Amino acid sequence: MLRIVLLQLATTVVVACIAGLIAGIPGFCSALLGGACCAVPNAFFALRLFAGTRKPGGATPMTFFFGEFFKIALTIALMGAVVWLYRELNWPAFIVAFIVVLKSYIILLFRHRP
Repeated sequence: MLRIVLLQLATTVVVACIAGLIAGIPGFCSALLGGACCAVPNAFFALRLFAGTRKPGGATPMTFFFGEFFKIALTIALMGAVVWLYRELNWPAFIVAFIVVLKSYIILLFRHRP
């Protein structure tokens, strides 16, 4: 899980830099915020599952479902906060960064471990 979260954070930075080159500072900030709206809730979800596995009895299905519900709610809240608070939002950069970071785990599926 840590590798996925780190990959998402790295993808956020790469996409933000590309958006910054194309659309300037507002594009960079929008892409950075869009990627963070995906990566930050996933990091909390991974931390919650990790903590659940460390307690006696391990993680339960309810731990997973509660964590997933919290992740979705936090994603929606972060996206709403960005849209409401960041007036120079570049919508294409924001949405593209969110989708690319959301699907970045596919990169790990194609890696072969020796």
